[in-house]
Amino acid sequence: MAYRNKTFVSFASEDLTSYRLMQAWKANQHIDFDFLDAHDINTALDSSQPATIERRLTDRLANTKQVVMLIGDATRRKAGDGVSFLHHEATVIKKLKLPVIFANLNGSRVVESSRLPFSLSEQYTISVSFQPAIIKYALDDFVDGFVYSPDKGPHHYKSHVYSNLGI
Repeated sequence: MAYRNKTFVSFASEDLTSYRLMQAWKANQHIDFDFLDAHDINTALDSSQPATIERRLTDRLANTKQVVMLIGDATRRKAGDGVSFLHHEATVIKKLKLPVIFANLNGSRVVESSRLPFSLSEQYTISVSFQPAIIKYALDDFVDGFVYSPDKGPHHYKSHVYSNLGI
């Protein structure tokens, strides 16, 4: 297996603009936010067959160190839909036991269980607001200390962590 140092950003197609915003944060020299994007490898064209896209998504995830999943209004529904690519991603994430940071697009700083993909809702995860400083903190803090546990459940940072980050 290749060295796993990339971040896979998982999202429903309805949340593509939020993913593009994360790419803009990365490109902005005035924002301290960076990640090695797993979407840069094994590019799948929109015209590809679903099986090909799923295979390439699996390859990307197999070379991933961590996952940031954007939690929007459609996330839970699409992750539960057996024909959705988000469903495939959630299934592979669980199988590979990857650390998951849920970034709440609605700004919530706590776990919103009713919005999380059911297949990942019992796993040890961390939920944060959709802001570069706290996502970067979680990538550095949560992921480095991550030990897979299927029964620890979702967590969130206390308010003092956000205060210390100036948000």
